[in-house]
Amino acid sequence: MQAKKRYLLLFSAGACLVLLFCFGGIQVPLSRRGPSRRDDRSLAGYHPGARWRPLPGYLQPFSPWEQDRSDDLNEHISPRQKRDTLSGLYTGKRCRMESCFDFSLCERNGFKVYVYPQQKGEKLSDSYQNILSSIEGSRFYTPDPGQACLFVLSLDTLDRDQLSPQYVHNLKAKIQSLPLWNGGKNHIIFNLYSGTWPDYTEDLGFDIGLAMLAKASISTENFRPNFDVSIPLFSKDHPRTGGERGYLKHNTIPPYRKYMLVFKGKRYLTGIGSDTRNALYHVHNSEDVVLLTTCKHGKDWQKHKDTRCDRDNTEYDKYDYREMLYNSTFCLVPRGRRLGSFRFLEALQAACVPVMLSNGWELPFSEIIDWNTAAVIGDERLLLQIPSTVRSIHQDKILSLRQQTQFLWEAYFNSVEKIVLTTLEIIQDRVLLHTSRSNLMWNCLPGGLFTLPQYSTHLRDFPFYYAKLGIKPHPKFTAIIHVVTPLVSQSQPVMKLLVAVAKSQYCAQVMVLWNCDKPLPAKQRWPATSVPVIVIEGESKVDFAFTVWQSFPDRIVGYPARSHFWDSNKERWGYTSKWTNDYSMVLTGAAIYHRYYHYLYTTYLPASLKTMVDQMSNCEDILMNFLVSSVSKLPPIKVTQKKQYKETMMGQSSRASRWADPDHFAQRQTCMNKFASWFGTMPLVHSQMRLDPVLFKDQVSILRKKYRDIERL
Repeated sequence: MQAKKRYLLLFSAGACLVLLFCFGGIQVPLSRRGPSRRDDRSLAGYHPGARWRPLPGYLQPFSPWEQDRSDDLNEHISPRQKRDTLSGLYTGKRCRMESCFDFSLCERNGFKVYVYPQQKGEKLSDSYQNILSSIEGSRFYTPDPGQACLFVLSLDTLDRDQLSPQYVHNLKAKIQSLPLWNGGKNHIIFNLYSGTWPDYTEDLGFDIGLAMLAKASISTENFRPNFDVSIPLFSKDHPRTGGERGYLKHNTIPPYRKYMLVFKGKRYLTGIGSDTRNALYHVHNSEDVVLLTTCKHGKDWQKHKDTRCDRDNTEYDKYDYREMLYNSTFCLVPRGRRLGSFRFLEALQAACVPVMLSNGWELPFSEIIDWNTAAVIGDERLLLQIPSTVRSIHQDKILSLRQQTQFLWEAYFNSVEKIVLTTLEIIQDRVLLHTSRSNLMWNCLPGGLFTLPQYSTHLRDFPFYYAKLGIKPHPKFTAIIHVVTPLVSQSQPVMKLLVAVAKSQYCAQVMVLWNCDKPLPAKQRWPATSVPVIVIEGESKVDFAFTVWQSFPDRIVGYPARSHFWDSNKERWGYTSKWTNDYSMVLTGAAIYHRYYHYLYTTYLPASLKTMVDQMSNCEDILMNFLVSSVSKLPPIKVTQKKQYKETMMGQSSRASRWADPDHFAQRQTCMNKFASWFGTMPLVHSQMRLDPVLFKDQVSILRKKYRDIERL
């Protein structure tokens, strides 16, 4: 009897162990292999975005995520197609910069990019042409392949959906025949769409070899960190340059809008991408959470029509998408057939905080952008928790998220050019690792595209970070005086200006740019100054202006102001010097700005604009205002009430001056439109603010005024 009890006890214990093992109560290590790539990234502190925080209680997913869906995805693919797919996806899958990139090509001439010449008979989509044009118009471009560090194909690789009219056939053979292909080494391939119905794999239909991918909708499984670049999905109508501003109007308080959470889009009745969208009706409440889907898409949608389609279609037609988009606090961004969605960029522009529901999507530019500051990144399996989670976010955090959406949209996403340049800058940071930008440079105004590491890698050397770092600008300035007329007497305005500037307690040195066809005056004819005067061939008491600039180090601060306007009759931008309360430019003939803008002017702007300025001997001040406003997104600062500014410093009898040219004003009108065309938008910002010293123009004793000479000059 005792033996039977012992056997029964042993049998019961064994059964319990089996049950515990089957239901996960006991975990047994199945192999001694090290952590996966995803584990490596977690251990290394890789955080492209915070994952959805599970709330108490487990929600059953809407689809059998635990099952391996690869069999379902591949049931329509032949064995040969499977082999080709694996070959296309996984050759070079382990590539990293140190293993598949030749750094020696970049050591000779720096980071230069070569675009293959377009082959005869090959058609390019508008989107791919915009990409190539953006590269060719950048400072990275070189027409000489011998000087190149990176190569870009002229063959259109954007749309690799075999059912698309943009699909390029025989791409594999065409690429392999290129003499510079070299297995794809030091090449980058741009792609927006890959795979086709019904499986939508990430295969491009050819072996990319050792080339990098700049790809939309790329999954974390196939993304090669520190090698590939995840780019956003953008439409064919996305502007090539410029781009629209975001729609957040200043600091909107309170941050809440009419709707809390919205979505409007297709409901996929079958196949990949249908799970989440088919479940949105569980969350939709027709009040503050409006999630709308329609079955009306595709030729045979009625064949798959379910019992909810008619009701969903009716509800879908009641709402205007744009009105919803611009009046919602959060915008749902679920995956479509592919991981990426057009809703992503639409939400960013609208200052609608994206709520990402696309498990496994490597977010755009995740290598440099901290998406925790601009988006809510969720889990498709926890859909029902979304409304309560977004409602729990404090309004201060919501405002911060919305402001960051606007910065990221305008800095990296609002044009094809910015998407392309951001991609190239990321790769350049990898190549020139010792001068790569910090996280703060990428994620704070003005962004990485305007913070060039070739100038400096120290934040304190840029005017944008003084407030964040709690430091003050340099206490001294260098004065630059541009001379275009001969020096005849000590009473000339330019000589008075030199003396007045040199007397400033903040002046370190004076540089005179001699741009006159007359020879330099003898040394004894120059006025004596207490600071060095450096002459390079090729108005006011300035202390107050400098103290103002120290409070606004990222702007131009100065005296004579000008303005721009839109001439609707001529349909172009106009330039005016008329005195009004409104201005958008401060002429650099009497202005203070950070020296970094000189570096940007020299290295960032294209040679075509600088050549135009040099040939006309005109408009360099307008171009500098365009540049500074484009970077800062702010107007310049005008000081004192100077209504007149004589642009001539010579008598009427001299004809040598550029200011005497009757076409001078017309040239400045032309410059305005040339510059606006290159920038792709009008970056100048109007302002009515003017800063004056205390007691300026007041009828009091001159002895009571700190800046006693300011009214006389």
